[in-house]
Amino acid sequence: MALTPHSPNADNSMQALKQYGSYIITAILLALAAYFGWTYWQNNHARIDTVAADQYADIQRLNEEVSLAAQNPDLEDEALQALDASRTQLNTDIDTLVSTHGDSIYAWQALMIKARMQADNDNFAEAAKTLETARAMDLGDAGLQAITQLRYAETLLAMGDTDAALAAANNDMPISFEASQQELLGDIYLAQNNKDLAVQSYNNAWEMLRNRQEVRAVLALKMESLGIIPEPIEEQDSLIQTTVPAQSEAAEPKVSVNTTDTSSDSTASSEPENLAN
Repeated sequence: MALTPHSPNADNSMQALKQYGSYIITAILLALAAYFGWTYWQNNHARIDTVAADQYADIQRLNEEVSLAAQNPDLEDEALQALDASRTQLNTDIDTLVSTHGDSIYAWQALMIKARMQADNDNFAEAAKTLETARAMDLGDAGLQAITQLRYAETLLAMGDTDAALAAANNDMPISFEASQQELLGDIYLAQNNKDLAVQSYNNAWEMLRNRQEVRAVLALKMESLGIIPEPIEEQDSLIQTTVPAQSEAAEPKVSVNTTDTSSDSTASSEPENLAN
């Protein structure tokens, strides 16, 4: 049964979407650290352009400064002007990198930063254009294409264009991205007030995660808001064990520390699918 725009469940669901709307984007961004590991690039004999790498490193530093300053709600006028200038400089630096090294992984990463900055400022139309540029890049990697496509679909959803978001999200994905794809499809169907398909997609995502013992708390909250109680997932045992020093006869023996990040799919297009993003 589809939700009506004025039903209580629809209101609660849309509130959840607003609260967790950036969840998929955040999850995908976190995955990049594992995906672009030095070992990966060595094994794949990637050519490292040191000029582009240096430019991207500068962009990263400036982006961190902008992000930190933007979190302060009490900036004075002078500080606000400085923040605006830094944002302008950041965009200029990204555009320069893309224009001079448009076929490099660094240009793609810079575009991801730009799209995120635009989305954070609710400028979803510009973010969609930025992601269109990233989608046009041919880096010969299905994982990068999947990341870009999912972010693009999420941005279209944030714009309110659910039909376009659905079309973008329904593209073929590497198996390691299918859980994120199904979760995003659930978000889109929910925005279209199609509860049945939303439930189906969320269940699909949960089952994929359950099979690889990966927990996503936000997905569980989305399901519970629709009256679904997801089957508990037993998280994978950590390879790292921490022993608690015995201080008395009642001291607890050994505590397992789970180091698996459960907020996203693995960005690698092959097993194992768990992410170390």
